[in-house]
Amino acid sequence: MWERLMADRPAPEEIILYDKDPRTKIATITFNRPEFLNAPTSAARLRYADLLRAATVDNDVKVVVIRGVGDNLGSGADLPEFMEGNDNPALRLAELRLEDDGVGEVTYPPKGTFRNGATISAWYANSQAGNRPLQELKKISIVEAKGYCYGWHFYQCADADLVISSDDALFGHPSFRYYGWGPRMWTWVQMMGLRKFSEMVFTGRPFTAAEMYDCNFLNKVVPRDQLEAEVDKYARACARNRPVDTVFQQKIFFEVFKQHQGEYMGSLLSAFFESMGSGAVNDDTDDLDMHEAIDSGLADAVNDNDMRFPPEFRLSKSNRAKE
Repeated sequence: MWERLMADRPAPEEIILYDKDPRTKIATITFNRPEFLNAPTSAARLRYADLLRAATVDNDVKVVVIRGVGDNLGSGADLPEFMEGNDNPALRLAELRLEDDGVGEVTYPPKGTFRNGATISAWYANSQAGNRPLQELKKISIVEAKGYCYGWHFYQCADADLVISSDDALFGHPSFRYYGWGPRMWTWVQMMGLRKFSEMVFTGRPFTAAEMYDCNFLNKVVPRDQLEAEVDKYARACARNRPVDTVFQQKIFFEVFKQHQGEYMGSLLSAFFESMGSGAVNDDTDDLDMHEAIDSGLADAVNDNDMRFPPEFRLSKSNRAKE
């Protein structure tokens, strides 16, 4: 099913690379789609979740490093593919892993029902969907942040144990400007603090690495040419510190603490409000409509809208350099 639906896209094994060194007990997940700013397809997100679930069990893994090929960690999920799912129920069922599991024919809820959008939004709160699997990883996770760290890639930064960033990184979620919601909002509030996260949501602007460090979101910020070496230093220190059993116990403690704070409840709540987003009405006729932008040319529409904002509020690095 996936092969037929994704015939024009690379295989998930090509988008999400995995390697481990049993000697050091360090595994590496690499996002490998730089020509699309490392956007994962639905199938790639599922592979990502499966790899992290396997790493939890794997006795040869103590630390998981997450990085991206090219200049950016990534700018979010494959939005055209997601929008395609609105008109292709088979794509939604495949992402829900209901295409060939022996349960018989399944009919996806039709358009016009609350369940049409809520079904997929609720699925995103499940760690197996690939949006929040780091919350259930019982090994140490370290994200190597650089360039764009937007959308789905921003999720991974918030959910990781440690984040080491280059000084040129930008963090945020385009959805705050173009839709209004993100599945990990509860966690972002806790990580950044209410005042600064409110600014990110209401202005839609990205935050720099320096700003995110001041919010206690990042562990360290270094020049780009020092980033890989710094991440490697942290990964090796974590791998040498305590045995795998101790790490597993430590992660259970932190998971209990985060659930006491309502991490999973926050995902469900964000999913509910995201499901209601189609009920929002534009203020003016020239407000960006994401569905129309997909049909008419997403890149041009997003760039035009980006230029309406002050340079330091723009999402695009090239637009931020323009007056």
